[in-house]
Amino acid sequence: MIKLKTSSKSLARSGIIAGIYVALTLALYPISFGAFQLRVSESLTLLPILFPESILGLTVGCLISNFFGNGLLDVIFGTLATFLSAILTYLFTKNLKKDLAKILVGGIFPIIINAIIIPFTILSITEQPAMYFITSFQIFVGQFLSVYIVGAPLYYILNKIKKRS
Repeated sequence: MIKLKTSSKSLARSGIIAGIYVALTLALYPISFGAFQLRVSESLTLLPILFPESILGLTVGCLISNFFGNGLLDVIFGTLATFLSAILTYLFTKNLKKDLAKILVGGIFPIIINAIIIPFTILSITEQPAMYFITSFQIFVGQFLSVYIVGAPLYYILNKIKKRS
């Protein structure tokens, strides 16, 4: 079971995470949407490892961002993909001891789940269902870069800050 803190500090942290997610997504709009997307805001998907309340922030941030993206299916299923990824990242890493293991395991979920779900939302507006596997691979690559190349260093920085406070 997931026990989330409901303190004002936790809710504020969730709001900040949602705001950062939206700001990054929209500031980098040209690369945040489409068949090949490098959504830098997805680097935040490792945050449930450190802050379980970030599940809410990531979900709300993705929901708001997707209103500017690929249509209603993206709002629904893209947000669902982020929510599911965040929960699985939290659940599968909460008992791991090593940071590298947490990052490697936690990063799998946003990469794989988005690579499976997001192509459907994109291809529904392009009407090119034959492109599913190519689009899936492109989403996989973008997610991999966001999560492991940008997100992993961010995780280490935030983990150091968390340990000091």
